[in-house]
Amino acid sequence: MFGSSYGRDERENSAPINEGEEYDVKIEDLGRDGDGITRIEGFVVFVSGAKVGDEVKIRINSVRRNFGFAEVVE
Repeated sequence: MFGSSYGRDERENSAPINEGEEYDVKIEDLGRDGDGITRIEGFVVFVSGAKVGDEVKIRINSVRRNFGFAEVVE
């Protein structure tokens, strides 16, 4: 009745981003800790040191199930 995937979405581990990748993004929002927030294909990415309205190139540092972390690259 409760197969091995009970309570889980089969796509939960398929984030649209990977560590080390770079993207050109616009910072849309600000997180609680002051990090900029952008979205890549709807996936939330926290960008340290970025501010709302910044258009920056970022490198993905870490990817979790529902969000990721990145830094601005120059």
